[in-house]
Amino acid sequence: MLTRFHVDLDALHHNLQVARELSGGRQVLAPVKANAYGHGLVPVARSIQERRSAEWLGIAIVAEGQQLRAAGITLPMLKFSPTLPEELAAAIAADITLSVGDLASIDQAQAAAAAAGRMIDVHLKVDTGMRRVGAEPDEAAALARRIDAAPNLRLEGIFTHLPISDIDEGDDFTTAQLQRFHATVDAVEAEHGPVDLVHAANSGAVLGHDLGRSNLVRPGIMLYGSYPDVVGARPADLRDVGRWTSRVNFIKPILAGETVGYGRSWVAQRDTWIATVAVGYGDGYSRQFSSRGRMLIDGRSYPVAGRVCMDQTMIDLGPEPTGVRVGDEVVLMGSSGDQRIGVEELATVMGTITYEVTCLITERVPRLY
Repeated sequence: MLTRFHVDLDALHHNLQVARELSGGRQVLAPVKANAYGHGLVPVARSIQERRSAEWLGIAIVAEGQQLRAAGITLPMLKFSPTLPEELAAAIAADITLSVGDLASIDQAQAAAAAAGRMIDVHLKVDTGMRRVGAEPDEAAALARRIDAAPNLRLEGIFTHLPISDIDEGDDFTTAQLQRFHATVDAVEAEHGPVDLVHAANSGAVLGHDLGRSNLVRPGIMLYGSYPDVVGARPADLRDVGRWTSRVNFIKPILAGETVGYGRSWVAQRDTWIATVAVGYGDGYSRQFSSRGRMLIDGRSYPVAGRVCMDQTMIDLGPEPTGVRVGDEVVLMGSSGDQRIGVEELATVMGTITYEVTCLITERVPRLY
């Protein structure tokens, strides 16, 4: 394949250490859901386990946990999202820690654990403002009692999620969430006793909030070298983890007035040279980059000319030969010489967030570590 996604595992572990230091040495849960944000589920998790750079892993679906266990990953893993009844047996067999957030999910987890003849750990999810999943704060103590009464369940953790911890304008809302969460933990522990794991902090909270009594943090996007929000990023010593490259596969001269690509949307303003690059939206290089993005070759920046195709994209080399040759490396994301295209730049052009940029890189792009 000409298009590749290079993953710098040393940079990943550096960012994990930054997260640990910023959180005052708390335990770290590394989210590896969604193919490790596009960086490769098993290789990333295996490296974290080998270097012991995190205590936990975070997943979103049962299949991710099954894949990790099949690959020999033994770290504890928390499934963030609710688990449907028909998935519970497989989740328990894969030793996935479940999140619960209402009476039904607790009773279903108890029934599945009893059927498996096992005692399982669960984490109680509390909704302090995300309004997605989880228990209302004033219901948490009663739900904890229900878990305590279930012979096959153990309340190992309690957690919440912060939807706007990554921008300055959200500070008051996030502070109120954390206060609500800590009060909820107090209410639960007044009846249950100490809960082993208390966690709320995503990347935004690690970068800029008082974590209070939490003893575990869940930094996601910052582990992969990006800030959670481009506008409100708080400085930290993060390193790029992903470098996305392709190669030139054709070069041709075109005349002023000629058009390039589908829809004839790009018109040459002068005689110029066009290089075709072996990447397109079939690889996850968004059509939003059509005549708006840029690529790097040998430390020089070249604009995208015309619409991004499924498998190929054209760039404008300019009217004078620049020494570009078929086979040359093209950097889509990362550094080349003194030039850099960060994932933040790609997200801005796409009108999205950094998370989506790497998650969209498709499976046909090999990951190199």
